Amino acid sequence: MSQQQWTAVDRYITDLFVPDDPVLEAALEVSTASGLPPHNVSPNQGKLLMLLAQLRGARTILEIGTLGGYSTIWLARALPADGHLISLEFNPKHAEVARANIARARLQAKVEVRVGRAIDTLPLLEQEGHSSFDLIFIDADKPSNPDYLAWALKLAHPGTLIIGDNVVRDGAVIDATSTDPNVQGIRRFNELMAAEPRLSATAIQTVGSKGYDGFALAIVSPS
Repeated sequence: MSQQQWTAVDRYITDLFVPDDPVLEAALEVSTASGLPPHNVSPNQGKLLMLLAQLRGARTILEIGTLGGYSTIWLARALPADGHLISLEFNPKHAEVARANIARARLQAKVEVRVGRAIDTLPLLEQEGHSSFDLIFIDADKPSNPDYLAWALKLAHPGTLIIGDNVVRDGAVIDATSTDPNVQGIRRFNELMAAEPRLSATAIQTVGSKGYDGFALAIVSPS
């Protein structure tokens, strides 16, 4: 199997299950034109996030890592009329692009993008009383993933779905001797998730237009 074939299969899946969507396509185009890195989830992965949020019946969502708001739009579309999503983004330029994309999707009433280091913003959410998110999507700087998981547990409740992106890293995750801080951050994140008694978790490998990677998924168990 080759990257070319993975991408072709992703195109087949997207053409079949993800109809053309001018709003989402514009979000990707504007992000690219604005110089944002191409780290968005793929269209079929975005729809998977939406379906997972719908299956969970999520009314409140926390996203750690906004980028241009592409995954944010997918997740926000799963919310009910009174639902709310808070997305944390370190880069002010990325946040500006994301807010414009979210407004174009007419989701600004449901979505709040906060700017700053997530490790600084997360304690503020706790202070404000945000302690019961139904779904938490972690897709930011990988060395900080262990800290993000710790905060996710503080801001969760029994039944919260926690999703971590990029947990395979082209297979490099199995290299315990790697000097890549992204790999080591993901390894520690995976280990903590597996060892946490409050979580029932697994991870899956993925291939497609975004290459070879994977998702981690966990449900917070009753205390």
